[in-house]
Amino acid sequence: MDIKKQISARMDKTVAALVEALGKIRSGRAHGGLLDNIMVNCYGSDMPLAQLATVSVSDARTLTVMVWDKQNAAAAEKAIRDSDLGVNPAASGLNIRVTMPDLSEERRRDLGKVVGREAEEARIAVRNIRRDAVAEVKTAVKDKEIGEDEGRRLEQEIEKSTKEAVGKIDKLATDKQQELMTV
Repeated sequence: MDIKKQISARMDKTVAALVEALGKIRSGRAHGGLLDNIMVNCYGSDMPLAQLATVSVSDARTLTVMVWDKQNAAAAEKAIRDSDLGVNPAASGLNIRVTMPDLSEERRRDLGKVVGREAEEARIAVRNIRRDAVAEVKTAVKDKEIGEDEGRRLEQEIEKSTKEAVGKIDKLATDKQQELMTV
């Protein structure tokens, strides 16, 4: 049975989704992924900023957004300003400089709680994958598709994969919280 491969792939996707979610949580450092979710109203519809401009990291606390079309520069600046990042972009022609302000201690704690919630959602997703896989194994044993010994071995492998995935999630969450609390 390829249950082990299926659950490993699903758990890896869950961990990858957590990595992506944590990447969007702002720490004191600038990185291009911070602006990934920003939608800019141009050409009569909302478009992701990445489709209108190039985002690069100038230094540890500054992002540079180079808009490709002058008509969209003001809209991009407004979208960045109105985002929930708490930044004040400065435009000069087609370039927009976004300086990341220092985070207050209270904001750092709030972001730490967000990291904890994201990690817990990932842990729940992994446990749900485990539950479904164990149920599938038990059904296969009951239907005599596999033997009881094989079923127990598969359940042990599922449990091992679950522990590995939860360990990765815990490490990611701990690292992100330490990054947030570093001044």
